[in-house]
Amino acid sequence: MSLPKILTKNLRLPVLASPLFIISHPALTLAQCKAGVIGAFPALNARPESQLDEWLAMITEDIAAHNAANPDRPAAPFAVNQIVHMSNKRLEHDLRLCVKYKVPIVISSLGAVPEVNAAVHSYGGIVLHDVINNRHANSAIRKGADGLIAVAAGAGGHAGTLSPFALVQEIREWFDGPLLLAGAIATGGAILAAQAMGADMAYIGTPFIATEEARATEAYKQAIVAGAANDIVYSNYFTGVHGNYLKPSIHAVGLDPDNLPVADPSKMDFEQAVGGAKAWKDIWGSGQGISAIKAVEPVAKLVDRLESEYRAARARLAL
Repeated sequence: MSLPKILTKNLRLPVLASPLFIISHPALTLAQCKAGVIGAFPALNARPESQLDEWLAMITEDIAAHNAANPDRPAAPFAVNQIVHMSNKRLEHDLRLCVKYKVPIVISSLGAVPEVNAAVHSYGGIVLHDVINNRHANSAIRKGADGLIAVAAGAGGHAGTLSPFALVQEIREWFDGPLLLAGAIATGGAILAAQAMGADMAYIGTPFIATEEARATEAYKQAIVAGAANDIVYSNYFTGVHGNYLKPSIHAVGLDPDNLPVADPSKMDFEQAVGGAKAWKDIWGSGQGISAIKAVEPVAKLVDRLESEYRAARARLAL
């Protein structure tokens, strides 16, 4: 099955930059799109909720102006992440704005809701749903999602435990539609590897935290640069959903990253977590691929590096 045109339009690399809680905002998203990868941000990052209207207007107008001025190198499309869990009281409001601005790609998380898919399809948009196992993948497609994001072991923030080889293999046994892979992808070679095992695109988050445009603290960015896979801990203590976090940030708030309590998933309140609880703001999400990140740099330079590495990997394999 060929990919929807929106997933290949104006791309330099087969990459969707994952929406980063608190960190992603219009400046980062636009830099990603103009660099030639799909940029994204979570709707919940716009606060108060009225700000989402402003952000979507800004992004759509800026991309249109950029494309008019740069016909030889137009911007890639953008995506908005919607948390469809019951704790997100803004979903209906935020979805209406996605329809208003005809957001090309909507990423749904923490639940598959047919009404969300129908709303996005009403104007010709597509929905990608993130999953951590094959059962969730089946459910998402049955409920109308157009594609899947396989969030494998090692991905930053909320992530699964399955090997990317196993997860992609199981999904590809029955699904030939758009499939993206997340999990410690921080080099151009890893992007090519994701395609080699059956994914169409890579879903990359952590490297974009350590960029000049990211809305992360300088301490967070430097922790990404200094970190390695051993600095990551997997826990559900902070939001009720298991995720990968930087150990130094856990130490900094007086907790022992090797002896964290287990949270009750039924108490998860994503809105509260984003709005000021410890997760994301003080406890920093990160994927296991961070040793590839050597400096804080502009998005354009990061994408240049990824493209160079991707081409070099293809050349090594004579592809």
